[in-house]
Amino acid sequence: MDLIKPGTHIDFVGKMRKALILSAVLILISIGSLIYHKGPNWGVEFTGGSEIQIKLTKDVGPDQIKSTLDKAGYPPNEVQRIGLQSDNEYLIRFSADLVKFEQIQSFQKTLEGIMGSDPEFKDGSILRVDYIGPKVGAELIEKAIIAILLGCVGILIYVMLRFEFAFALGAVVALLHDIIITIGAVSIMDKEFTLTIIAALLTVIGYSVNDTIIIFDRIRENMKKGGRATFEEIVNDSVNQTLSRTILTSSTVFIVLLCLFFLGGTVIHDFAFALMVGVLVGTFSSVFVASAIVIYWRKKRGLTV
Repeated sequence: MDLIKPGTHIDFVGKMRKALILSAVLILISIGSLIYHKGPNWGVEFTGGSEIQIKLTKDVGPDQIKSTLDKAGYPPNEVQRIGLQSDNEYLIRFSADLVKFEQIQSFQKTLEGIMGSDPEFKDGSILRVDYIGPKVGAELIEKAIIAILLGCVGILIYVMLRFEFAFALGAVVALLHDIIITIGAVSIMDKEFTLTIIAALLTVIGYSVNDTIIIFDRIRENMKKGGRATFEEIVNDSVNQTLSRTILTSSTVFIVLLCLFFLGGTVIHDFAFALMVGVLVGTFSSVFVASAIVIYWRKKRGLTV
């Protein structure tokens, strides 16, 4: 199935300069959001402490929940609405110092008592209770960073062996571009940075590099054909030739993610959101960022077709 008619010629290379400026702006916004929020909004898996998810029958609001718990002698670190507003589900975090591991069961009963006695929380329910020690949380942050870096290094080696260093550099820069912007989107929306988000980032890496390699493969095939075309012309032709496949793949994946986002429930909501951003940014970087880096590197080295 061809969405794009054969012979279509869009000047992608000519638009790469503007695309890179847009990428730089998005990266700066992402970094700015992380600085403003003082880093990612780490989940209990990383910070340590207890995390309780509750579901209420009406929209009470995070501030009122926090006020009620403050009066009861259990001031939470944070109360966050999760999912859609109509879900009336909230995530309540307590520090490891306030609620210790051996106090979890008694604290859950206390919270159930508070919810039973307060009219605002009437008929509410506790969906889950999680506890992570501070030491485990620190180890998970370290392992999450290592997992992402190892993924990038592995892709760098793979692409370098399959193509050449310029292509490997382009692929890795595009991946870092995708990761930073996806993390920035999670930060801007003030979503919780959990292991689920880490899984989404690793999935974005796999999706993005697959899309990039499809274009790189076509570039390599066109380079072998020879002719008088410049490298920029070869890149342009290659992107145009794979454009139909790129649009079909990205659109079908995005439609599935939209369904997960709206119909998958609160558990998978943030995962689907991160993947939607990653797919959009990954498709953009495969077409513009990765190829632009390859063109720049080959020009700098004085390499011809």
